[in-house]
Amino acid sequence: MAASLVRRDKKSTAAHLKADLNWTDNSSGVRQLQELLDSVLNPEKPAADTEALDWCKCLIAGGEGFEEFCKTVRSYDNATLCGLVWTANFVAYRCRTCGISPCMSLCAECFNNGDHTGHDFNMFRSQAGGACDCGDSNVMRETGFCNRHRLRTGENVPSVPRDLLLMSEMVLPRFIICVIQYLRDGYTEPDTSTERDLQKVLQQLEPQISFLEELTKMGGAMRTVLTKILTNQQIFKDLSMGQEDNVYAKKNYEKYLSALKNSGLVSVEEKAQSGAAEPTRGAEAGAGAGALGLLGAEAPASPDESNKEEDQDGGQSVGQRKRVKLSSTAKDPSIMDSLKHKCFLEELLFWTIKYEFPQKMVTFLLNMLPDQDYKITFTKTFVQHYAFIMKTLMKSQESDTMSNRIVHISVQLFSNEELARHVTEECQLLDIMVTVLLYMMESCLIKSELQDEENSRHVVVNCSEPLLKNNTYWPLVSDFINILSHQSVAKKFLEDHSLLMLWMSFVSFFQGMNLNKRELSEHVEFESQTYYAAFAAELEACAQPMWGLLTHCKVKETQEYTKTVVRYCLETLQIWFDAIGFVDEPAPNQVTFHLPLHRYYAMFLSKAVKCQGLDLDSLLPHQEMLMKIMVHPLQIQASLSEIHSNMWVRNGLQIKGQAMTYVQSHFCNSMIDPDIFLLQVCASRLDPDYFISSVFERFKVVDLLTMASVHQNAVLDGEQERPMLEGALTFLVILSSLRIHLGMADDEILRAEMVSQLCMNDRTHSSLLDLIPENPNPKSGIVPGSCSFEEMLSAVADFKAPVFEPGGSMQQGMYTPKEEVWEKEFDPIMVVLRTVYRRDVQSAMDRYSAFLKQSGMHTTGNPWPPYKERTPLHPCYKGLDRLLHCKTLHIVIFTLLYKIWLDHSNMSEHVLCMVLYLIELGLDNQVQEDKEDEEPCIEEHCHDSWFPGTNLLSNLHHVINYVRVRVPETAPEVKREKDPPPSTSAEAANFGQNSRRLTGNWRENVREAQVFSLVAERRRKFQEIINRSSTEASQVVRPKSSSTRWVPPGTPPQLVTEILEIRESMLSLLIKLHQKLSAKQNSLSATWLEDMETNSHAHGDGITAIERILTKAATRSRQSKRNIQEICGKVSPPVAPKKNGPTDKKTMDKDERRQRARERQQKLLAEFASRQKSFMETAMDVESPDAEAAMDLGASEVMESEVLYDCVICGQSGPSTEDRPTGLVVLLQASSVLGHRCKSDETKKLPTTDDEHIYPADTCGAAHDVRLALMQRFFKDSSCLQSVSIGWEGGVYVQTCGHTLHIDCHKSYMVSLRNDQVLQGFSVDKGEFTCPLCRQFANSVLPCRPGRSTEVVSWHMPTNKKTAVLVKEVEDLQEQLGLFPVSTTTESNLSKEMESVIKDIKNTTQRKYMDYGKNPGSPDNDFLFMYSVARTNLELELVHRGGNLCSGGASAAAKRSCLNQLFHVLAMHMRLYSIDSAYNPWTRLTQVAQRRDDCLDDERPEVPMLFRDCPSLLIIFVLTMPQPLRKEHFICLVRMLYNLQYTQALASLSAKFSPEERQAWSTSGALKKNAFDAEKSYDALLSHVIGELSKVKTVYDVNTEVPSMLSSSVWSPHSIEYSLQQFCLPYLRLSCLLQHHLYGDKLSGCPEVEEFSGLAGCLGLLAPALQPSNPIYSASCLDWTVNAFDLMTQWCSEVTGLSDTQAKKSITLLVQDPQWASPHLLHLPDHYNIIFQYYHKKACTACKKVPKDPALCLVCGTFVCLKGLCCKQQGICECVLHSQHCGAATGIFLLINASVIIIIRGHRFCLWGSIYLDAHGEEDRDLRRGKPLFLCVERYRVLQQQWVSHTFDHINKRWGPHYNGL
Repeated sequence: MAASLVRRDKKSTAAHLKADLNWTDNSSGVRQLQELLDSVLNPEKPAADTEALDWCKCLIAGGEGFEEFCKTVRSYDNATLCGLVWTANFVAYRCRTCGISPCMSLCAECFNNGDHTGHDFNMFRSQAGGACDCGDSNVMRETGFCNRHRLRTGENVPSVPRDLLLMSEMVLPRFIICVIQYLRDGYTEPDTSTERDLQKVLQQLEPQISFLEELTKMGGAMRTVLTKILTNQQIFKDLSMGQEDNVYAKKNYEKYLSALKNSGLVSVEEKAQSGAAEPTRGAEAGAGAGALGLLGAEAPASPDESNKEEDQDGGQSVGQRKRVKLSSTAKDPSIMDSLKHKCFLEELLFWTIKYEFPQKMVTFLLNMLPDQDYKITFTKTFVQHYAFIMKTLMKSQESDTMSNRIVHISVQLFSNEELARHVTEECQLLDIMVTVLLYMMESCLIKSELQDEENSRHVVVNCSEPLLKNNTYWPLVSDFINILSHQSVAKKFLEDHSLLMLWMSFVSFFQGMNLNKRELSEHVEFESQTYYAAFAAELEACAQPMWGLLTHCKVKETQEYTKTVVRYCLETLQIWFDAIGFVDEPAPNQVTFHLPLHRYYAMFLSKAVKCQGLDLDSLLPHQEMLMKIMVHPLQIQASLSEIHSNMWVRNGLQIKGQAMTYVQSHFCNSMIDPDIFLLQVCASRLDPDYFISSVFERFKVVDLLTMASVHQNAVLDGEQERPMLEGALTFLVILSSLRIHLGMADDEILRAEMVSQLCMNDRTHSSLLDLIPENPNPKSGIVPGSCSFEEMLSAVADFKAPVFEPGGSMQQGMYTPKEEVWEKEFDPIMVVLRTVYRRDVQSAMDRYSAFLKQSGMHTTGNPWPPYKERTPLHPCYKGLDRLLHCKTLHIVIFTLLYKIWLDHSNMSEHVLCMVLYLIELGLDNQVQEDKEDEEPCIEEHCHDSWFPGTNLLSNLHHVINYVRVRVPETAPEVKREKDPPPSTSAEAANFGQNSRRLTGNWRENVREAQVFSLVAERRRKFQEIINRSSTEASQVVRPKSSSTRWVPPGTPPQLVTEILEIRESMLSLLIKLHQKLSAKQNSLSATWLEDMETNSHAHGDGITAIERILTKAATRSRQSKRNIQEICGKVSPPVAPKKNGPTDKKTMDKDERRQRARERQQKLLAEFASRQKSFMETAMDVESPDAEAAMDLGASEVMESEVLYDCVICGQSGPSTEDRPTGLVVLLQASSVLGHRCKSDETKKLPTTDDEHIYPADTCGAAHDVRLALMQRFFKDSSCLQSVSIGWEGGVYVQTCGHTLHIDCHKSYMVSLRNDQVLQGFSVDKGEFTCPLCRQFANSVLPCRPGRSTEVVSWHMPTNKKTAVLVKEVEDLQEQLGLFPVSTTTESNLSKEMESVIKDIKNTTQRKYMDYGKNPGSPDNDFLFMYSVARTNLELELVHRGGNLCSGGASAAAKRSCLNQLFHVLAMHMRLYSIDSAYNPWTRLTQVAQRRDDCLDDERPEVPMLFRDCPSLLIIFVLTMPQPLRKEHFICLVRMLYNLQYTQALASLSAKFSPEERQAWSTSGALKKNAFDAEKSYDALLSHVIGELSKVKTVYDVNTEVPSMLSSSVWSPHSIEYSLQQFCLPYLRLSCLLQHHLYGDKLSGCPEVEEFSGLAGCLGLLAPALQPSNPIYSASCLDWTVNAFDLMTQWCSEVTGLSDTQAKKSITLLVQDPQWASPHLLHLPDHYNIIFQYYHKKACTACKKVPKDPALCLVCGTFVCLKGLCCKQQGICECVLHSQHCGAATGIFLLINASVIIIIRGHRFCLWGSIYLDAHGEEDRDLRRGKPLFLCVERYRVLQQQWVSHTFDHINKRWGPHYNGL
């Protein structure tokens, strides 16, 4: 039965079966169908056989055509969602205004049909693929839906008739199981198969899966059927195992089961292995602690694990770095187990994963999502397979592609809060995710080497593992962040304590990763780049989930969550301290930048205080724990300073990279900010003396803080002391003044961030957005706080619109700080905190001083960083101020002031600046004296004798008399053997250095010597605190010997105790420093305080700063005020204590001297640089094409007797001679600019729809081609080639920079360039070079003709000869040429050079632009090309002058022009061709021929004079006559040709008349023929022409159709005169320009209306006697030597004498219009989107695919593929080919996908920039930001101007070769 069915026609079978099934008793139909399907869908047939697919299509359609069936089903589509699925690289939109989820995206169609005006949207290229969310109100606001999905179309769709999808329900389950069986069969485990086998299986299944995809696109009705089939468990049960008797299906099923076996998280073998470790671990872990207990436990590593690591570490420390393996005990054991499937959907997903997410399968699964039932089931299935997915991902070779595909799916599922909550509750999504993350990271743990390497029990991730290096974990983490962004899910997470515990243990894997150990001996050989992986991991895996959680902890109600997190953070931190064996001192020379646990703790603390009103103390641990917590963040701050002081230089560049990344804008608020905040918290709660001494000890500058002038530092080299001290002080300033987490509002923070970035440099809008650290919580598209980014920006900055310099350097729109921001808000501390490069701090200071100078606030010297008032502290952090009021800090300040005053080594202005800053902060932030706070033991404080109390204000005026210091015996202090005064021991304040040797019994030392030591002080405090809080007696303080660790080798000189007499207070030191800085004895008079006006202090240098501090001190305490006045009264110059001057000089350190020498050297260098710069500026103006050229060549040549040239290479000056010619540096380039001119001034529009086109037929180039082709059809070739010019396309343009050189010098210059191996932007082999003086690009040298003085005079003599005589002379001169061929003269160097330039000129353009003749290579061809070069250059100069000569004078173009020299070279070359006198056009111009020679029939006639091009003839005459040509002869040529031009104008005009008008003008003119001035009256001449041309019917008849549209206007005498002038103008302009270049006549400017008369006067056609006030008639310029009417008759008869066929076609040659508009690039739309949407999807004409990089030619609008292989011809890609066709090797292309312009010039190319800018005036290269772009008219104008003026080569600097690959 089935067999017979198979053989029948598919359609009828299908219809028959459908009818059967529709009966109520359909058993026979079902049976028949099943049998048919058994034979058709037999999985044993090869999948590539499409027969089965065709059957399915027919059966499903039930006898209809499949297409019609699709249409029918679509009409029942009830979907309200768009759901369009796209893959990577698709262009989609995202609107932050409409999005609820940050992942919201729209397809272009839905976006354009919705209303998003004024929204914050952008276009983006999809990275991983996505789907359109239009219509889904869970993801976006309904206001943003497009018209189609807003209507909820689902409600009014009719219900589906039962029989429509009946067949589908029967056939599809069988089809799907068939596909699944193919998948089962094709799969082999990866270790046996190769990647390729899987690919092959997939390729064969392509048609089947595409068919499924097609079904999903039929809309809701079909999706419902598919959902039923995919999720029905019964169908799966029936079909999955296959029928009993089918062996094949059985085999398949077994394969499937074995594949399932290993799908659990822990595979079967692993379970067996780790069984041994189970019991011990369980006991340790305790309930709920999950993996935390396991941090210490090491499961036995399987043998193959340990050896993977060895190769990385060079085998030395293999023992320590064994891979550590943990296995988690998750709450839900099912995560670990193998999968079990209950429906098709589950198995399909399973295979999708196994085959590593083939794109087609992914698309099919996603296309089904608009069906709600499907969506829920699918999401559950996805979660069920989650662990398996990640397991597969970790093994995958192609993890990148696979990651993208996974996220493509998961982002669609988890962005929906409803769904995410549902799965979290039902499927333990959170547990699964955290467990899988833990499992993933466990695969790459190693032992931590932080602190105690041997005994450490802590494990961290190994950053060099591919898992971290390649970011393999990101799909997981991104899903996790995505679901945490939903409030309901995050709350679940925060409420589940065991989950939090697991998460903390996960975070602790990153705590201390990527440890850096300082290299002390030699440079590290291999710089590891693992730090990228480490920073990315901390940001993505730790910080972003943290920010996600923090967004949900914003209100009082969520207090509990914060408390829980904080509690677990502290627990985990304690576990970590124990695991690494940390007591109280960090290990030396180690730093890790990764402390995520500290940062979690800090951020939750900050949130708790700021948003939830919790009390800080309730969340803090005991003092001892705080001391521990403070150590590592402080270590990082000190290391930053060390790194910048070059102490880590042996670790290579990467360590600098880490220091920069740590503060970089994307990382700072997750790294340095929490660290500083944590330190601030510690500082506010710990003893300030302890904290301050810790800081100086960490920064290793303790030894420096001594009164003695010489000291030993055991841990730092001399040159590192200063930067480290600066670092320590700067850190203290930041610590005490930064308020980001201590009470600033969000708006204030945003403002401060913005100001600090703008102060460093002006910024573009996008870079500013990028630099402001935003809350990296992905959900907030907006910055926190009420004030938006834009509002804040306009409040603090001004917009500087992009400017265009003629040099072409294009700027972007920038924002620059407002003046009041500089004045009141510039905060150097914030700048220091936020700078990645140290140079930015300098840049901010330079800009600040520039502002002060400009506004006149501070003009002398360098200003100091201004002091800025701070926001008040949040009450919780008040303790921070105690830092500024502690004796230790005051001692340090006092010591430093003293040292600076005495110029001790390693002090700097920066140190003083920071010290003063600290004093000022202390004065501004007073602490309320709490007496009970003081500890009772205060009496025995060792440094009591220094200062009486802790208040800075009272300590300022405390005088210190004597200090006891420990100094080396060699120190200068030791030499004075005077007895100290007896009173010393009683009152001397003792401060000094506790030498390391004494540490052992430091208690006694202190008692005996009363010497204060920072380190000892800190130790003592630590001991006290520990004793007070030590409940655990077990905590032993580490033995004291540890502090001797740093004793340097070799014994240092003995230390002796000396007593210095000081007798100063801080105030007196400040006043003395004031004198020192101002270099005046009594800089402060006793009364200065009264005279001060208080407001002048805000800006200035150190002097101002000191005055400001003294004023503050005086206003806040009367005692200080008295003291200041006293001191000012009796100040004296500084004298070093008990020490005379000269030795001081000797002790001036080597360093100091070195420093000064360095400064001197820098000064010299700077001076030299500025001189050089000013020289460059005066020497030449390279940049602007408008720059004055070195010589105005044209004009100067005429006057001198012999022209002298300077050679820019050898520097000699002299004439150009035959033997040693001089040449001009020129650039020859082929140009088609002239050919692209059009008739109308309106620019052509770029087509942006299919209906618009550009027709090239009306361009100048096309018109001339047609004209020449027509002539060549009917006339003699040699004569044709003299009647027109070519070079409109591919003509050679010559321009110069105006510099000259000897040609022999040039040759040696070229040789030296050739040997110069430096990569130049040009190719020397092609003769390219840069001008040795101005560096302008050039490629040839144009020899200058030796100037002779004798002829110059006669050359210019005005002439009184009659025109007739001149005509005769010209004729004689032309004949002479034939008599003296050039070749008889000897070959001189000059003529050789001229020949070589001619060769260069010919090589500049392509062959096709030179061969227009019938027989290539004939001399006529060459002749045409040569005179056309002259024509091209004249025409281009006209274009550069704006198309007319009205502006007169010199122009930019004229300076680049070298027409004079060019003419001589061309003339010399042209003399090789003589004009055959029989055909000499001159005779036909000036004589009436006696009789017509009847031409022989076979020879074609000459071109009639009326068809010839006058400017061409003029150039031919000038070039072929003997040089130099006398001016009278030139004028004669111009006049005779004007007669012809005028006659052509009449003829052309007459052809435009209607027959009636012709009749009228003919008769009216005939009356005037006999008047005396008939020869100069246009109507007489016009009527004569009409009469002559009407003799033959053909002339006017042919044209009747054409001008009909013109005839509507009536021709008045005025309009006739106007059109005649317009016709003759181009000829006059050209002649005038030629005269200017040959004879140096000045061009006088004139208004445009009088241009005609101006030019005619200039050329001597008009007698100057005529007053220009009368209207000028063009006819009055005529000058006939023979009877005008006869001559005209002769010219007309040449036309009328043509045979009929010739006349009919060629008569169009009569009507010509020599006027062309100036060349333009295409007119572009204002919005870039219009271009982008049309062209980025447009298919390539060659291969019909959408090109990867489409481009547009902006000259002609052609669409081309950049780099496209499909359009390659002979190895040249399409853009380069097009640039040759369209622009003679110059191409201007707009790259559609990048919005930039690329220029191709010959064999080089460059990126020009973008002509489309966004609303903030900046480019968006590669459309990365995707903001709307608008045409920038100025830039486009600049581009066009560079194109027309051929200056691309000069203005753009970055050229590279394209090797024909564009």
